[in-house]
Amino acid sequence: MNWITKFIKPKLKKLFKKQSQSIEGALWTTCTCQELIYKEDLHKNYFVCPKCDSHQKISCVDRFKIFFDNSQFEILKTPSPPDDPLNFVDTKKYIDRLSAARKLTNQDDAIMIASGKLKGINVTVGAQNFSFIGGSVGAASGEAFIHGVQHAIDNQNPFIFFSCSGGQRMMESAIALQQMSRTVLAVNELKNNNLPYIVVLTNPTTGGVSASYVMIGDLLISEPKATIGFSGRRVVEQTIGETLPDGFQTAEYVKEHGGIDMVISRKDLRNTIGTLLSILLKIKKSEVTKEDATIEAIEEPIQKTSEAV
Repeated sequence: MNWITKFIKPKLKKLFKKQSQSIEGALWTTCTCQELIYKEDLHKNYFVCPKCDSHQKISCVDRFKIFFDNSQFEILKTPSPPDDPLNFVDTKKYIDRLSAARKLTNQDDAIMIASGKLKGINVTVGAQNFSFIGGSVGAASGEAFIHGVQHAIDNQNPFIFFSCSGGQRMMESAIALQQMSRTVLAVNELKNNNLPYIVVLTNPTTGGVSASYVMIGDLLISEPKATIGFSGRRVVEQTIGETLPDGFQTAEYVKEHGGIDMVISRKDLRNTIGTLLSILLKIKKSEVTKEDATIEAIEEPIQKTSEAV
């Protein structure tokens, strides 16, 4: 190993990493694999590292831009409950944490809801932003999710949700925990109306969200290498007193053990979900528009085609 590889290259990487993290509007960023990536290239690659295939955490708006036809969608206004019902304070006031998160993400809360078209099909879509207090679910996020479900029911749309969260928001205590049962009841109403509910689990999907509305989707799809579980690996190991296998709680491990249906790369999600919706909604081939001709409309029951999909 020569001195350039051993000394110069690591120092350059460290320098670029500091600049990319500290300078707003920097042209470069770094992946967890320490690869330097030109931001424009990262955006063109659906925010996926070209070296290690790591699927980066992205904002709700970026998610919608990637997912909807022609990046066209409408953000829905969702209910706004009181910000700090418990006047919670730990090392910092909760109200100050909310203010900082809103400034950072330009969102009112962790969950946003949008409506638009996917492969010509009207859909309602929800997403979580991990940058908003870890994508945690409190009263406002619960209201947003329920509003999204109601919009789907009112408009007879499939409901698609992209999860990315550490769980319920501790600053709202029992109020946050109540959202687990409320969101499950909302999903039940969606299913009573025979509307598809598809969940895309992204990294990470853990805690109260995985114990409530996320894991009851009609179809559970994950992005590669996403962490999926309830308690963290270390907590599980300490509880059962055993060392867990490699890859435990990764999307691939959970799929192998029957916890989810598919692991799909971000760039393929639009086509995959569009095809699945054409099956679930029994859309005939003649109803697929010319620009959406990539969808293969299959009219047989989904049970007969699940392996092919």
